[in-house]
Amino acid sequence: MISKSQLKLIRALGQKKQRKQLGKFLVQGEKNILELLNSNLDIEQVFASSTFLSQHKSVLKGISIEEANEAELSKASTLMSNNSAIAIVRQPAVSELKGSGKILVLDGVSDPGNLGTIIRLADWYGVVQVICSEDCADIYNPKTISATMGSFARVNTLVTNIVEYLSNCNLPVYGAYLGGDSVHDCKFTTDMVLVMGSESHGIRDHISSLINNKITIPSFGHAESLNVAMAAGIILDNVVRQHAAKSQSKR
Repeated sequence: MISKSQLKLIRALGQKKQRKQLGKFLVQGEKNILELLNSNLDIEQVFASSTFLSQHKSVLKGISIEEANEAELSKASTLMSNNSAIAIVRQPAVSELKGSGKILVLDGVSDPGNLGTIIRLADWYGVVQVICSEDCADIYNPKTISATMGSFARVNTLVTNIVEYLSNCNLPVYGAYLGGDSVHDCKFTTDMVLVMGSESHGIRDHISSLINNKITIPSFGHAESLNVAMAAGIILDNVVRQHAAKSQSKR
């Protein structure tokens, strides 16, 4: 059963201010909870249905668990549909900035669903770090966590001043624009930074001066633009395929 005080805490963690103050966040839904259980994140409490507990008892050993019925879970959840499990998790310590590999920098991506999808893409394409500007959507927003489909537990994601980061970066920096060199023709380095701009304004002017290579996804139709997460996926696919082709040619 979820007590009144526990329900109050879960509801509080739906708010950014409270997540920051308490240093905790929510993970909700069966898929995300199972990914969480396989991670090194510090799980404070799990509330789960009897069905979830019986199906996954082998991976729940050593974790503080509270059984709750589906109605309680649905009432407590910040998501539209969740009647399986909710976890309260401690936010990890801020990690160090990476100096090599494929790094993704997000400039003002404000939609938590897009941010979560980009984190999932980063997991798929082997990005070593996702760096968010300070005005991006909160990486611990329940909608962000849900959209990652478990990738939040594997992708090194942090928030920092991206102007300072890019000013001191020693890697080639590529930026996605509506105009630039075609992503199909661009020669991507193995270690690189890819900057993606916000959904409404793209990469801002004060960031543009820090970008070495402006790239674009050529259009063959009449759509005005692409969703930022979709664009990130297309570019990352081109990067990875090019690197794979290079590796095969060297064999």
